[in-house]
Amino acid sequence: MNERKKFYVTTPIYYVNDRPHIGTAYTTIAADVLARYHRAAGYETWFLTGLDEHGQKIAKVAEGISMNPEIFVERMAQPFFDVWKLLEISFDDFIRTTQERHKRVVHRLWEKVKQSGDIYLDRYDGLYCYGCEAYFTEKDLDEEGNCPLGHGKPSRVSMPSYFFRLSRYTKKLLEFYEANPDFIRPKSRANEVISFVREGLKDISISRTNFSWGIPVPGDPEHVIYVWFDALTNYISALGWGEEGEKGSLFEKFWPADYHLVGKDILRFHAVYWPAMLMSAGVEPPKCVYAHGFLTIGKQKMSKSLRNVVDPLNLKWEFGMDETRYYLLRDNVFGLDGDFSHDALIGRINSDLANDLGNLLSRSVTLVKKLLGSRCPPPSDGGEEESKLRAKAMEVIEKAGQLFHDADFSSALETIWQLCASANRYIDGRKPWEKAKKGGNGEAELKTIMYHCLETCRLLACMIAPVMPVKSREMLSVLGFEPPPLNKEPQWPSRWGGFPEGMEIREPKIIFPRIDQSAGTSIKARLGVPQSQESESKEIPVGKGKVTGESAEKITTQSDGNISFEDFKKVHLVVGEVKSCEKVAGADKLLKLNVDLGEGRTRIIVAGIATRYTPEQITGKKIIVVANLKPAKIRGIVSEGMLLAAEDEQGGIRILTTDGNARTGSPVR
Repeated sequence: MNERKKFYVTTPIYYVNDRPHIGTAYTTIAADVLARYHRAAGYETWFLTGLDEHGQKIAKVAEGISMNPEIFVERMAQPFFDVWKLLEISFDDFIRTTQERHKRVVHRLWEKVKQSGDIYLDRYDGLYCYGCEAYFTEKDLDEEGNCPLGHGKPSRVSMPSYFFRLSRYTKKLLEFYEANPDFIRPKSRANEVISFVREGLKDISISRTNFSWGIPVPGDPEHVIYVWFDALTNYISALGWGEEGEKGSLFEKFWPADYHLVGKDILRFHAVYWPAMLMSAGVEPPKCVYAHGFLTIGKQKMSKSLRNVVDPLNLKWEFGMDETRYYLLRDNVFGLDGDFSHDALIGRINSDLANDLGNLLSRSVTLVKKLLGSRCPPPSDGGEEESKLRAKAMEVIEKAGQLFHDADFSSALETIWQLCASANRYIDGRKPWEKAKKGGNGEAELKTIMYHCLETCRLLACMIAPVMPVKSREMLSVLGFEPPPLNKEPQWPSRWGGFPEGMEIREPKIIFPRIDQSAGTSIKARLGVPQSQESESKEIPVGKGKVTGESAEKITTQSDGNISFEDFKKVHLVVGEVKSCEKVAGADKLLKLNVDLGEGRTRIIVAGIATRYTPEQITGKKIIVVANLKPAKIRGIVSEGMLLAAEDEQGGIRILTTDGNARTGSPVR
């Protein structure tokens, strides 16, 4: 029997100088989704998170409130543990750098590196940033002499220090990067790191003598081990590296880590210092360091002074935990900077969750209850439409699984929603309520249709489980299944036809309640969201002239009225490629496009072109996109740009495209 596949994912260990916020939650949720997917796919999985509790920054914060550092970190650690549990973060271990098990391994790593001849005593004279606890040279600073990570002016320090011979690893690291092209992701970040290393590495200071809150250097307790040497070791100390009985231990089973998820601000520590330290100690580096971007809010950096820091627990209580998780990973491409918007979150809840997935489940269950006595009919092949739906399901199962494995969460969710859209179109086209009136063959067709609807709902419920663990189980429960507990994922589907004949469907329930405008306004008021953070919108009609009547499609967008030529030059036009397209439910004129803008950037664009183009006709086209248009809400869907089109001689719409095969993402001048 083959040994089970292994998977090990880590978050950064977070400083305990503040409470968890949406930024730390974003990274932790991403790691949780990776862990949940791999458990569901049959991997033996280990998921580590934890806290960095040493260093001068922690000591200063504790001193500022007249508290002993030991008491301070103990008090601050509990909120992290509690918040992650409330957000259903399924970590297997929670490491703290003040734990004895960690200190032992830090000392062991120090001794190993020292035995390799890579630690020596000298004197450090240079710049040190207390905000990010990093050493800098003059050329690292910005034009005003500030820390490149935004923590103000570094201080000049001079003290005895132990050094790590990082310079010895310039060539080895470059060879390692070349042999392991996926070690640093995304590629844009890899290029930055490789360029930095190619310039030549300098030895780094790895001890301090001007404070005592840390792990003492073995044999020289006047020195405290540099906080990053200490902190990075958590990834192997949690696995018991070098501990007695190592054979068969967690370290032997799970190392090297499959993913270190980190913010882009700490990439250099993880992609340069950490692998060099491990090489020095004779330990294999991790497989991948994945650096994600920052989340802003209303295009502004989150900060206490601006009073715009988002508490993830408030989002859970007001919008729902799973809904928040879905929005964060669907609207933001992991690896790029993203923006948080309460309005966009509400838009995703109403459009994707309530309109698309919730509506499909509700219709399917209600029809089975009403027309088939609440029992699942026997499976049957049906005809061409059934064959297409089954093929789409198998395609999505394979593709979405690979995308989750690759940490491409936004694309994975988009792919899953393609099946949801296909199922909604299927039920609309097959009209099971009409088959029920025919009797005979009509009844057989009805059973075939409803089996395909129920089975699609089951597959969707299993595939959303890594992102929405609670809602997944609610869906399975409504379908009649006894869902597994939250710490055990439903198995990632591998085939069509797992819905048992005769299964009794339970009472329909609203899994994803809609949030109307009034409720949304009330929620934002309770959260204290400043009006300036969200789009002040007005409605303008789609198409030419005024559109009236029940079929009128309204776009909610921002506009400053007429623009000057100088304003026009600010418009950012790029070449986009339509990767997928679908109709907007209940809207005759609207199509929802997923557009690739190059370099991993994808956008959802809603366009009133359905009277001229079918989804099949638009998919694959190169189009011209206004890429810096502020997001707009269209039928509850957040549209993130605009495509350019012109009227033809008959008054119809013609999409503007390129002459020849222009590169996706190319600017239009």
